[in-house]
Amino acid sequence: MNSRGFLTERQIQVLRLRRRGLSQEEVAEMLGTTRANVSILEKRAMQNIDRALATLKQWKMIQAPVVVRVPEGTDLFALPGIIFREADARGLKLPVNSIDILAGLKEIAPHLTRRRLIERSFDMYITEDGEIYLEETGGSCASRRDMA
Repeated sequence: MNSRGFLTERQIQVLRLRRRGLSQEEVAEMLGTTRANVSILEKRAMQNIDRALATLKQWKMIQAPVVVRVPEGTDLFALPGIIFREADARGLKLPVNSIDILAGLKEIAPHLTRRRLIERSFDMYITEDGEIYLEETGGSCASRRDMA
């Protein structure tokens, strides 16, 4: 790992070369290694990136000023009002509207709703920037960024 993040210098090299359109074989030749080694470096880099993104998502959820627990059976169309009341109670003007909230929910977690009802409980986190994050009661997370 380097001091700036979760990627090693070698992983950064591989990702940069692959981003330029080089094949794993071409990258291996340039770096004096095997295609299999490049494949492993690329795979582990992507795993590290996924972990870093999950960590950032958790951090944003921790910092989110609006958190709403949405119980199973809630009317989908009542959700924006609940969120806006919570934001108002905290003195926040969210850069999203009702349609953004409903579309965001449908986009990031369509399995949570059926017709107008919430089928499974979840917590909804909304940042001051209008990013929406969901965490199901069971613990899985989803997000929709930059809704505004």
